[in-house]
Amino acid sequence: MSQANILNKAILKVLKPLVRIMLRNNIPFGAFSDLARRAYVEVATDDFKVESRKQSNSRISTITGLSRKEVKRLQELEEENDDELIQKYNRAARVVYGWVHDDHYQSASKEAKSLVFDGEDLSFSELVKTYSGDIPPRAVLDELCRVGVVEIDSTERIHLLSRAYIPKDGVNEKIRYLGTDISGLINTMDRNIYQTELSPFFQRKVFYDNLPDDVVDKIKGMINNDGQALLEKIDREMARFDRDANPEIKGAGRNALGVGVYYFEDNSFQNQYTRDKETKVKETKDNSTEGKSNE
Repeated sequence: MSQANILNKAILKVLKPLVRIMLRNNIPFGAFSDLARRAYVEVATDDFKVESRKQSNSRISTITGLSRKEVKRLQELEEENDDELIQKYNRAARVVYGWVHDDHYQSASKEAKSLVFDGEDLSFSELVKTYSGDIPPRAVLDELCRVGVVEIDSTERIHLLSRAYIPKDGVNEKIRYLGTDISGLINTMDRNIYQTELSPFFQRKVFYDNLPDDVVDKIKGMINNDGQALLEKIDREMARFDRDANPEIKGAGRNALGVGVYYFEDNSFQNQYTRDKETKVKETKDNSTEGKSNE
């Protein structure tokens, strides 16, 4: 099989779950086609320049197969900015981080304490001030409540429901993270496949395709526990050098880096297993019927 065919099969596998999400959100092919054109133009503009020469619309047109008129139209579209999303995520995540890791907000059993909103040393407002600067505590609380990371009981005490800022109810936030998280994985794979002159980024996967039903929950629980523990360890180390939370940290450059851990299941093997069982049952019945007819 040629490299082009292998790549086409890989792209189709990537597109299928993406198309599933788009159809669930009533996004037709035409809208996806416009987005694909825009992505082609932006990547050709930024990543396929000729050294020491300005990238021309003619060259972009040649690379992408789009007309120069279409290239010009797409370049004039207003660029979307995710800075607000990133800031909101970072601020909320830092508050949850402090709540989980600062001994001041931990019980003897290392559980996050419930907090009052204001008026005491051990308060949510003080937590926000310490870990998220001058943002209004009420805004942070509203955000964490909205996405299901905290809850407020009948006595107005605030309880942390998750040890990480993982929106449970914020569908729009989860969709936005689809873009940031999946693009991060694909960028890592692009570097590891094509930029061989650079040191490869860490990319590993464990996968088995013939496990019985009764071990799935056990392994899933192990992954949840060990994966969370690993991420918290990495989080603690990275947080030590984060200049948003620690303005006293010096050094050049502004680098964004991270690690993602995710669990997945592939139903295609289960579907094949079911089909194989049905085929065996049918063959057994057919053989049984044939045997009786020969008697």
